[in-house]
Amino acid sequence: MDAYLPPGWPTGVHPPGSEGFERTALAWLLDVVPPDYRLHGVLQRHPIALATLARRHLAACVEGARQGYRTARTELGDVLPVSGVDAVLAAYRSEGHRLVTAARAADLVERALRGKEFTPQLHEAPGPPGPQGQHGRRDRPEQQGQHDRRDRRERQEQQVLPERQGRQELPAQPTPGKQKASQPTPVKPQQPVKQQQPVRQQQPAKQQPVKQQQKQATAAPTKQRRKQAVS
Repeated sequence: MDAYLPPGWPTGVHPPGSEGFERTALAWLLDVVPPDYRLHGVLQRHPIALATLARRHLAACVEGARQGYRTARTELGDVLPVSGVDAVLAAYRSEGHRLVTAARAADLVERALRGKEFTPQLHEAPGPPGPQGQHGRRDRPEQQGQHDRRDRRERQEQQVLPERQGRQELPAQPTPGKQKASQPTPVKPQQPVKQQQPVRQQQPAKQQPVKQQQKQATAAPTKQRRKQAVS
């Protein structure tokens, strides 16, 4: 059975625990650090020390590439044409990707030299053979986690859907204690609104006939004369 190689394991390095692991790991580490590191015999005698220096060196290179990418237009915009600045940014992106990959691989090699045993995780499904050993390329953990959650949600929906359909197809059966259909409550008839009686108009006072008014007018002075005569 082949030894398990975690995602990001460097090409050409033998699996941890195998016969040529330290030899191949030392050769790979010397290729990812500056050439002057070969002058120090202690680094070749102790691969774990070289792995630690390589990890820190690559981490510093990654941070420097990121900082240079952020400030490239400000630092080079007045001395290079636009096409030249774009080419520099493309170089930063390419080298940044290479440095990040190398930094991850150096971390794995250092952990293996310290005795770390790698085991496959749940989100790591075996894939076709590729340049990263016999396991090939795999999805990132966050991508694989999204796939797992989506598959789990689809399975749950498939289980719940038949139950809902079965419930909808079954007719509603009345309970034994409530077989009588509920009668609608009678609506009270509305009482007719009382109509307001029309307001009676005051009849004008009856006028006395003209002849009667004349009689009263002639009778008033005669009564006064009689009173004066009597007095």
